[in-house]
Amino acid sequence: MTRSQLTTSMNTHLAASGRLSIANRIAPLLLRLALGATLLSAVADRFGIWGPPGVATVAWGDWTHFVAYTAKVNSFLPGAFAPVLAIAATAAEALLGITLILGILRRPAAFASAALFALFAGAMTLSFGIKAPLNFSVFVDFAAALLLGAWPASPKLKPNDAQQ
Repeated sequence: MTRSQLTTSMNTHLAASGRLSIANRIAPLLLRLALGATLLSAVADRFGIWGPPGVATVAWGDWTHFVAYTAKVNSFLPGAFAPVLAIAATAAEALLGITLILGILRRPAAFASAALFALFAGAMTLSFGIKAPLNFSVFVDFAAALLLGAWPASPKLKPNDAQQ
């Protein structure tokens, strides 16, 4: 097969799979943005950005309510751990949320997010039963983060490849 025939064959294949190629580039971007926004939204809630405690669309509304919730979620641990766990969870969620949105270290951030969601799901299940993490889509977040981490890296085109 000549180089010209090979190029024609590759171009035909690329045109036929163009939609798949676009989906393969857009899906990880959407996963990153959705997971990052989910993590940062939770952080914003505990600082009252979404509104004060008691508003229908607000989970905590302030730091005090979040620490109290952290103690409930981790009811299998002494209550004295709640403030430290609240700080650790907030720092992890903020760092991972920003990292995912910016696309920095995509795979490590995705796998770390999956681990964090798995910890949340486990703690919620132990403390409240299986329905709580299902209601808050924690398993879906875990699966999305795991999928993002496992997603193959996009091949990079060399400058000469685009011209041929």
